Amino acid sequence: MIHQYKNNGYDIIMDINSGAVHVVDDILYDAVKVLDENEEFKEIIKGDFTDSYKEKFSDEIKNNLKDKYSHDDLCEAIGEIYNLIDDETLFSKDLYEGIVENLPSMQTVVKALCLHVTHDCNLACKYCFAEEGEYHGERGLMSLEVGKKALDFIIENSGSRKNLEVDFFGGEPLMNWEVVKELVKYGRQREKEANKNFRFTLTTNGMLLNDEVMEFLNKEMSNVVISLDGRKEVNDRMRPRRGGQGSYDVIVPKFQKLAESRNQTDYYIRGTFTRYNLDFSEDVKHFADLGFKQISIEPVVAPKEADYAIREEDVNKILDEYDNLAKEFIKRRKEGKGFNFFHFMIDLDQGPCIYKRMSGCGAGSEYLAVTPWGDLYPCHQFVGNTDFLLGNVDEGIKRTDLVSKFKKCNVYSRSECKDCFAKFYCSGGCAANSFNFTGDINSTYEIGCKMQRKRVECSIMLKADEAFSE
Repeated sequence: MIHQYKNNGYDIIMDINSGAVHVVDDILYDAVKVLDENEEFKEIIKGDFTDSYKEKFSDEIKNNLKDKYSHDDLCEAIGEIYNLIDDETLFSKDLYEGIVENLPSMQTVVKALCLHVTHDCNLACKYCFAEEGEYHGERGLMSLEVGKKALDFIIENSGSRKNLEVDFFGGEPLMNWEVVKELVKYGRQREKEANKNFRFTLTTNGMLLNDEVMEFLNKEMSNVVISLDGRKEVNDRMRPRRGGQGSYDVIVPKFQKLAESRNQTDYYIRGTFTRYNLDFSEDVKHFADLGFKQISIEPVVAPKEADYAIREEDVNKILDEYDNLAKEFIKRRKEGKGFNFFHFMIDLDQGPCIYKRMSGCGAGSEYLAVTPWGDLYPCHQFVGNTDFLLGNVDEGIKRTDLVSKFKKCNVYSRSECKDCFAKFYCSGGCAANSFNFTGDINSTYEIGCKMQRKRVECSIMLKADEAFSE
């Protein structure tokens, strides 16, 4: 399986199963396309590609392209293609579908927790899936006792894994700041006793940031996610305070100070774009102009009836916007004003293991969310939906059937993913988004898939541009 596309002047061929990426000239690009459009070739290439077959398809390429390229140039391109096939970096075989059945039987260890230390918030974001922190239930703060049980739970259920991740989440976690500090202290004590290593992170809207909080974050948090949607008018429309006032003027100076205090590393400024700002590349540029170097902006996930929800008719505009952003990314990099954009970060050499690339984030098995009352859910987006209540920190996992169902989610269990070129980059996408839009965690959210495919294409083009620039 391959994927061919042109972007920003580059002819790119991706070999999906091997992970190889080829930046080629027009003649090789067109010759490969002749092969990829031939159904007989695609069947034959699954077996032994003998010399007689090579001769047969060489003739087909030459006949198709003889009016466009010279005979000698075509022969040279065909030779290169067959060398790549022999090297198993073009039209390579799928070696993974046969091992995917091992996933459900692999030992489950909990590696990460999303710790909801608050179900309350001091903002009233209009698109908030957590309903201003309430998660379809009541407001509340996690007690220190429940938080300690959650840390004990992950230690006890992590097997031999040493590195564990805990994200302090909400609502707004700084509304329960004293408990956050005490839990970090408890975690540092327990990690020594249990021979573990906690990597703590925190997600905040910034309203309660101050020097004391920043000092603690810089000492104890491996990463901090700070929420801002972009330009002042964009942010304040969707992220007002409870009284209706905007939040931009309060939080931007604090975020700038925090980013500088962390030497512009180990944080993300994270925005959400909606139907109101489909020109979201302008918001990314605004982040960069404010001095931020670690940037993420995500598409809103909202019910179809919401006026700010992304619709099918918006998709082409969004895809163009990612292309615009990629070009701006190159421009600023060459000017010495570069930044990192989360969705354009791709590792073609040392990416995740194949099991992770097939199965994704591990929600429901390796990654769990904990409510203020100690209830366990597959991830933060399922919190409040009692159909997905897995258990609690006192008694552990009770719904082993649900855990098994989540473990079976992978790029081969989703029919829409099997023939998608991006499957090993998105790992099948978000189970919560699939459920919210289709009612099935083993389905896909098609609008999200289209955006993901474009982001992968842009990411690989940027890698190509960087290599050729060097």
